[in-house]
Amino acid sequence: MNKRRLHSRTTTRIAFGVIIVFVLAQVLWWIIFQARLINSNTEETLSHWQRDASTANSLLLLAPGNENLIRQLQESYPQLLFDNQQFVVDNRAVIELEQQQRGYIRMFAFEGPFFVLVVLFGLYIIALSLRTERELKRRQQNFLSAISHEFRTPIGTLRLLIETALYRSLSPEKQRDYLQRMDRELTRLETTSEQVLASARLEQTGTSPQLTATELNREVREIVQRSKPGLEARGVSLLVDYSPESLPVSLEPSAFNIVINNLLDNAVKYSPEDNKPIRLHLETRGHLVMLHVEDQGVGISESEAKNIFDKFYRVGSEMTRDSTGVGLGLYLVKSITEAMNGWVKYEALDKEQGRGSRFTVILPRRLEQGSKYSSQAVVSE
Repeated sequence: MNKRRLHSRTTTRIAFGVIIVFVLAQVLWWIIFQARLINSNTEETLSHWQRDASTANSLLLLAPGNENLIRQLQESYPQLLFDNQQFVVDNRAVIELEQQQRGYIRMFAFEGPFFVLVVLFGLYIIALSLRTERELKRRQQNFLSAISHEFRTPIGTLRLLIETALYRSLSPEKQRDYLQRMDRELTRLETTSEQVLASARLEQTGTSPQLTATELNREVREIVQRSKPGLEARGVSLLVDYSPESLPVSLEPSAFNIVINNLLDNAVKYSPEDNKPIRLHLETRGHLVMLHVEDQGVGISESEAKNIFDKFYRVGSEMTRDSTGVGLGLYLVKSITEAMNGWVKYEALDKEQGRGSRFTVILPRRLEQGSKYSSQAVVSE
């Protein structure tokens, strides 16, 4: 597949290169041809005027001093000038002709490059479209591979555990271990299904979520309490720093739950060590409320950081990836946050070492008089 994709890309580049070289050569030859043709016409016209002057002088020799003949010849040959008893080519007519011909050359000299720019711009648009289509196709193929893996692996594990439990006598400890593993696999299936369905709902409905007034410290605390056992089972050391002041915001709780869980899950997946320190920090800056999720994982390269919020995009190669997921987590984080009038950004914690990531969800602070939320200072949890 990679060889076929590389061959297709190389063939496309060669085709575009041939077209560009052909257009440049054709336009260059067209300008040179037109310039030669104009110069040839100029020389031919001047030569024709010289013959007209010779003809007029020959006729004048037949009737020297004939005013009527001179007047008729001047009317017939406006480019000639009667001077010193003979006709000569008018220098003003020559200068005017040369200026006119040079104007034609300049016109072709401008039209040619403009035509090249139009063709190159069209090729650039086509190349961008092909690149976008190729990238979308690649991501869709990665998505199909990932979604197949994300469903097939838990289902296979569940089938194996169920068959083992049916045909073998298990101790209570073993049964509990099997049930816990089944629960993890079902949670994995549920998470994958929830992401796919949430993405479909965002695209199909196209409507903004119904936002409700809430206090962010309290909302995050409830989400953390529900998620903390599962995170600790995956080796996470979670540190939560709440804001010492109330953080009134407007959000949709179920959608915001998806945002937090996806950010935490992303931090876990890209922290390969057994001990996975993750910090969740809330703060306020003016009229903005910020929620930071930081990890000490492998980080994201600058070349890939600009694409991490795109749909179906996953860091690295699908053939060598160890982490789970289908490329929808961060896309949902960005889409849901923007639907709640906020935005999300990424930055590396340690740019020199290329390790650690910080994702920041920014929401507008809800300003209202007599807020019912009391400030609860919780330094860490």
